[in-house]
Amino acid sequence: MKEKATSFDIAHLAGVSQSTVSRALNNSPLVNQETRDRVQRIARELNYKVDKNASNLRKQKSSTIALLLFEDPTSDDSMINPFFLAMLGSITRACAQANYDLLVSFQNLEDDWHAEYEDSNKADGIILLGYGDYTDYQNKVAQLESQGTHFVRWGAPDEAHPGVSIGCDNYQGGQSITEHLIALGKRSFAFIGDNGEHAPEFKARYNGYFETLMAHGLDKSSVQENANSTEDAGSEAIKSLLQNKALPQAIVCASDLIAMGVLRALRQAKVNVPDDVAVVGYDNIAVSAYTTPSLTTVQQNTKLAGELLVNTLLKAINNEEVEDYLMPADIIIRQSCGSD
Repeated sequence: MKEKATSFDIAHLAGVSQSTVSRALNNSPLVNQETRDRVQRIARELNYKVDKNASNLRKQKSSTIALLLFEDPTSDDSMINPFFLAMLGSITRACAQANYDLLVSFQNLEDDWHAEYEDSNKADGIILLGYGDYTDYQNKVAQLESQGTHFVRWGAPDEAHPGVSIGCDNYQGGQSITEHLIALGKRSFAFIGDNGEHAPEFKARYNGYFETLMAHGLDKSSVQENANSTEDAGSEAIKSLLQNKALPQAIVCASDLIAMGVLRALRQAKVNVPDDVAVVGYDNIAVSAYTTPSLTTVQQNTKLAGELLVNTLLKAINNEEVEDYLMPADIIIRQSCGSD
C-alpha cells in the first residue's frame, strides 16, 4: 500500500521548501500567487490532507471554537429558542470558511459553563448564545474575563462587563415598529414582555417602544404585561389583559414566540387580528411568515450576526482589537398589523 503523501513530497515536486508549502497551503500572503497555485495543485493531485492535530500542536491552538447554547423556556421539550437555531447555520459556515471546527455545547443554566475551555485546549475561544437570567449570567461572564478567556457574546452591550458583544439595536427596533403602528393610526397600546433588568434585550425593545409613545403624547395609552419568550407566556398575558383592561388598538410583543401565543389567545377569545387589534412581534423567526394572520415583526439579521460573532472572536484570539457591534433592526410588514 502506498504511503500517504507528505508536505516534503509536495516541496520536492514544487521545487520549494517545506515551510513554503505550509504557508502556501494556508494561503499566506508571504507566498506569491503563482507558487501558491502550484503547491495547491500538486497537493490536490497527491490527495494530500493537512494533519490538523500536528499543525495545532505546533501552534499550541486547537483550531476549534466552542459555541455555548443556553437553554430557554419553551412550550415543548427542546429548550432552544428557534431564533438561535437560525443563527447556528451562519456560525457553522463562518467557522468552516476560517478552517475552524465548531464544538456546540448545550448548557443548562445552572451548569458551570464558565469552566476553563481554553486552559484545557478544548477551544481557542467561546461564543455565547442566550443567557437565561441576566443577573446570574453577568457573574459568570466576569469570571471569563478574569481568566483571560477569549469570548464574544450575542446580546446587548454591558458597560459593567465590557466583554465584546454582537447584537441588534433593540431600542431602534422597538422604536421603528411603534412608529409604524402610530403611522397606521393606532392610539392605544400594550407591550407584552419582561421590561426589567433580568432581560436587557426585552427592556431595550420596551424602552424604544415607550419613549416613542411619549414623543407622540401617547404614553398614557400604554399598558404592559410581563412574559418570558414563550407562546404559553404570551397567551397567558393576553388572557390577563382581556380580563382586567380594555383591548388596545395595537399589541407590541417582545418576541415572535410571545406574539404567536397572543394570536392564539385572541383567536380563542373571538378577537379578530388585525381588524380588532394589530399584533406585532420581534425576531422574524421562520414560522412567523406562516402564522394566521402572518406576523409583522422586527428582523435581526442572523446571517450577518453569525459571521460577526465568528470573525470578531477570531480577531480576539489573534490579539487584534475588537469592539461591540450593534446591527440595525428592520421591519418586516405582514398581515397582522393590517397594512399588508
